[in-house]
Amino acid sequence: MKNLSLIELYKAIIKTPTISAFEEKIDQSNRGLIEQLGNWLEDKGFHITIQKVPKSRNKYNLLARLGTGEGGLLLAGHSDTVPFDEDRWNSDPFTLTEKDGKLYGLGTCDMKGFFAFILEALNELDLSKLQKPLYILATADEETSMAGARFFAEQQLITPDMAIIGEPTELKPIIQHKGHMAHTLSIRGEAGHSSDPAKGVNAIEIMNAAINELMQFRDQLARRYRDERFSVPEATLNLGHIHGGDGENRICGHCHLNFDLRATPDLPDAEAIRQIDEALAPLKKRYPDRLSLAPMYDSIPAFACGRETRLVELAQSLTGFEPTSANYCTEAPFINQLGCDTIVMGPGSIEQAHQPDEFIDLSYVKPTIGVLREMIVQSCLVQ
Repeated sequence: MKNLSLIELYKAIIKTPTISAFEEKIDQSNRGLIEQLGNWLEDKGFHITIQKVPKSRNKYNLLARLGTGEGGLLLAGHSDTVPFDEDRWNSDPFTLTEKDGKLYGLGTCDMKGFFAFILEALNELDLSKLQKPLYILATADEETSMAGARFFAEQQLITPDMAIIGEPTELKPIIQHKGHMAHTLSIRGEAGHSSDPAKGVNAIEIMNAAINELMQFRDQLARRYRDERFSVPEATLNLGHIHGGDGENRICGHCHLNFDLRATPDLPDAEAIRQIDEALAPLKKRYPDRLSLAPMYDSIPAFACGRETRLVELAQSLTGFEPTSANYCTEAPFINQLGCDTIVMGPGSIEQAHQPDEFIDLSYVKPTIGVLREMIVQSCLVQ
């Protein structure tokens, strides 16, 4: 197969829908794209492993390996995209559209387009002279459960020295980001006729008291856990969704609140959950068996990589950017479990992620290809 141009690669990647969603009727398999990436990389000499992700809706991970030995470099990204609002796009999300120096399409920026950059970067390199292995990883379901990265981390198939996750960071090396967890607080009251409130237990009233406790906890959280390297320096708690009751003339029997917490790296998940339980403990004692707390989905830990590593030094020297932090989450804490130094760094801006008319500016092409090639040279070709 002839080498495809960057634009040809991009067109094929964007053309294949890979939407991840918790809602089954919207969710799509990524198998077509995974197999296409596997074919391209196999043509370049890589050994390809494709694995079905357990407990997923027909989702797959791809691991491509070239070279032997220990260590080496892992270039990683997710193969899925978020859903899209069709009526807000000015072009077909699955047709790559080039206009005014930008490439438009779903996933151009966040982030399956990153694989086109990787494939282009492999050109003009003598990969037969690798001193250490080069790995390419494409994961599934990053935009929902991160099931692909979790599964890959559990297997411990490889032990690279370094890993780069190509999320859109404007080519700035991200060395830490906040975690994310979400919980549902449920209140069980006793329904009854509103004409005699004493004969029921109003779940909304208990939820009101619970919200007061959570807001006090939120303020304590912000004071206890601060990291000035983040643009939002404090750990945050957000009350996101509430529903309770079924009529104005009934005592509310049930009320549910969904909230999330974004922790700084010095607040482990288990400690955050312990403190939430502690904040709600007085109410649980006051209203026995009426409050219950459950996770909405598996949490994503906060991530931090040391500033003084060869990977960070290389990234800084090649891009000219100081290492920085992000308030959003990535697969980095799971990739980091492989025991490698890990950063998040890729072309495009997070401002375009999850937006109508998503795009990546073509000005990123030359510097991104240059950085990836030199990263491969320095980590896999130079002994």
